[in-house]
Amino acid sequence: MEKQADNRTLAEIGAEQLIELIKEKSYTPGSKLPTEAELSERLGIGRNTVREALKILVSRNIVTIRQGSGSFISEKQGVADDPFGFSLVEDRVKLTRDLIQIRLLLEPAIAALAAQNASEEEMEKLEAILLETEKLITEKKDYSEKDIEFHAQIANCTHNSVMSNLIPVIGNGIAVFADEVHETEYKQTLQSHRAVFNAIKERKPVEAQQAMYFHLLYNENRYLEEQNIKNKI
Repeated sequence: MEKQADNRTLAEIGAEQLIELIKEKSYTPGSKLPTEAELSERLGIGRNTVREALKILVSRNIVTIRQGSGSFISEKQGVADDPFGFSLVEDRVKLTRDLIQIRLLLEPAIAALAAQNASEEEMEKLEAILLETEKLITEKKDYSEKDIEFHAQIANCTHNSVMSNLIPVIGNGIAVFADEVHETEYKQTLQSHRAVFNAIKERKPVEAQQAMYFHLLYNENRYLEEQNIKNKI
């Protein structure tokens, strides 16, 4: 790729221009970007450069490209898929315990903030995810992906950009926990998720915080008991 005097390629400069445009237009996750032709005209750069710039933003989880539909702001908001390198940690037991501890510190407060700030539209989306999760639980199917979506949506409901960018930590915590526990918990998860949702829906931050805390504490105790049994065998 062609280099400029400051050692940046045209595509890298174009990527920075696109980021400035995203900020200027206040695009949010899911927003559709103008077409390549429109971006080319607006930014004063060639379409090939626009295409390469978009690829750079895709690699940084800022933009996602849907074939036949166009370019959109990524739901990942520029956060790496594994920002803290959890996949490289060899001691999975310690990682699981550490992630549970971090979630106990963060998520009760996140639930409380969600109860205060969630819009009606966000609440409806949270309820839809909850109902899908409950259906999978009732059918004794794998609900881990919906579990991650449920907790991620609660973070989105806070309207706190820093909180929402912690979603990969929460998601990884749930995924690692699901991989490490021997028995899948159905009944308690169903009850806990419903309690958290009801408290958020009723705009009761203290109750939401407590419900989330007890949900995570139950999971921590369950995991520790499982490890104790395993170590005795």
